[in-house]
Amino acid sequence: MERARRFSVAPMIDWTDRHCRTLHRLLTRNALLFTEMITTGAIIHGGAERHLAFGAHEGLVALQLGGSDPSELAEAIRIAEPYGYAEFNLNVGCPSDRVQSGRFGACLMAEPDLVADCVRAMRDATDRPVTVKCRIGIDDQDTEQSLDRFADAMVGAGVDALYVHARKAWLQGLSPKENRTIPPLDYPRVHRLARHLAPLPTMINGGIETLEQAEGHLEHMKGVMLGRAAYHNPMLLAEVDARIFGDVHAVPDLSEVMQAMAGYAEAERGRGTKLNNIARHMLGLCNGRPGARQFRQIMSVDACRPGAGPEVFMRALAAVEQRAMAEAD
Repeated sequence: MERARRFSVAPMIDWTDRHCRTLHRLLTRNALLFTEMITTGAIIHGGAERHLAFGAHEGLVALQLGGSDPSELAEAIRIAEPYGYAEFNLNVGCPSDRVQSGRFGACLMAEPDLVADCVRAMRDATDRPVTVKCRIGIDDQDTEQSLDRFADAMVGAGVDALYVHARKAWLQGLSPKENRTIPPLDYPRVHRLARHLAPLPTMINGGIETLEQAEGHLEHMKGVMLGRAAYHNPMLLAEVDARIFGDVHAVPDLSEVMQAMAGYAEAERGRGTKLNNIARHMLGLCNGRPGARQFRQIMSVDACRPGAGPEVFMRALAAVEQRAMAEAD
């Protein structure tokens, strides 16, 4: 797990579902992948199979939980245990109003003792790693004092690793979207925290857009986590195994990825999955290539048509290949 955490794809609500993870795993064998945040209530009361099932082909996957009741978190983990997740992660970083109203996410950074109780309860419910993902602070907190105090409480509770988004979360006055971009990034603060917590594995998240930037952070951190950059430009992940993990192997090209996803879509079709639920995660595969606009149009429009099947993927691929051949001539 410590090796896998060198590079992870961030948990993103409405994005990192099992279809997204299937695509990402085709591109990287080694990175740690995350579920979307799933609330304890959804797992306990909303049908565990629907929320927790994932395929063995997805490899190492961490389950991110949203909650603040230690007993409910423990119960959710006991329910999730048989599914084979690699680690259980507690969300202490999401700033949305909906999350705050449920008393979980970033607002919990104001209650480190409660979060510590949650971590202890989670650890008592599993032998697998228990981790926390947080911000550097919230609202008017002094990020020097409050972040150390929060992190020290997590260490005291026995947390196995910490993922830190290098921005504050402003719980009043900024939307979740604005909270991803407006609060300034403070990478040096997270680097200092990593030194303070060593040897505890500490990973950095927030605003990292390239593998060059990721490699720079790895001089200070045990790992890096990319979110939107990896989602919107998934072919970036095809370089991760060689550059981040030193694992040199044949990297699938676009044609191989599209064919593999077509096979996956055909199997999912038999389970009632609509093609657009898979295709929406693939729109960025051709970013920067000739024909990318036509690729996105076919994938986003045709995949929504009634009865659409995997042939849509092959048609989108053909459009890109034909454009490439035309430009070569």
